[in-house]
Amino acid sequence: MLIEETGVAQADLPLEPFKAHLRMGSGFGTETVQEPVLAGFLRAAIAAIEARTGKALITRQFALTLPEWKDTQAQALPVGPVQGIVSVTVVSRDGPETMIEPQRYWLVRDMQVPLLKPSGAMLPYIPPQGSVEIVFEAGLGQSWGAVPADLQQAVLMLAAHYYEYRHETRLGDGCMPFGVSSLIERYRPLRIGLGARA
Repeated sequence: MLIEETGVAQADLPLEPFKAHLRMGSGFGTETVQEPVLAGFLRAAIAAIEARTGKALITRQFALTLPEWKDTQAQALPVGPVQGIVSVTVVSRDGPETMIEPQRYWLVRDMQVPLLKPSGAMLPYIPPQGSVEIVFEAGLGQSWGAVPADLQQAVLMLAAHYYEYRHETRLGDGCMPFGVSSLIERYRPLRIGLGARA
């Protein structure tokens, strides 16, 4: 289970660039009327692109809870690029929590598949019916300006597409445009064989 602990702040949303992209008029005293609507489409576009790429655009904190390690020698993290591990906590079935010392694990900073690895032979033991919570920070940049230009353009294009088709209920015209797919293609996880993630 992955939880986004800190969302994208309102101040980090590119509202003004989005208005310019939509060629919205200014100087009429009503420039802020649609801002909540525009912000909603921007958030939807960011979420869609993050889901397709497996990358957090703007750095924020996530918490991953697992009932067991997929591999006791390396645990893949579902969102990248990971900037740092905040904490690793083992929780027993009846509630007590044990925070694991940072010296017992380290982060493999891979753009596609970031890994939590043990400093010793294996990752900390998870008791039966217990769990482990990994809190980490992931993102391509601390602010919108630090996001790569092609991904910025993809977000604006997709948000504009959502805005244009906001009353569309059928599948097809409202799906992700080819131009957006082309811009995000190089950020998507590489898959080999029967859909396996490399």
